[in-house]
Amino acid sequence: MKSEKKSGAERTQLAVRDEWWSDERVRSFLGMETVDGIGRDYHVLLKAYRGMVPEAFGRFVAFFIEEGRNLNEPGPDGRTIYKLVATHRNSTEYALILEKAGAA
Repeated sequence: MKSEKKSGAERTQLAVRDEWWSDERVRSFLGMETVDGIGRDYHVLLKAYRGMVPEAFGRFVAFFIEEGRNLNEPGPDGRTIYKLVATHRNSTEYALILEKAGAA
């Protein structure tokens, strides 16, 4: 059975902005496996940044630091997650969270 191909706004998934992230769900990102060549701490920070709303990301960073993880581990291009996030125009809240936590 063949279905019609969607286009434009029909194929766009709506953003969920008021979703509640439980502490258990936020902490689950700490156990993510990394991809070859990418440091574990950088990888989980990147996944959390891309997948969480700012409030949940702030709690994640606190849990991350609590575990003694490296907030300044460089990624494959040599930049830290803070340096990457700071280049994105709509990531001010995330950059402030990282900055307050001691990211460089």
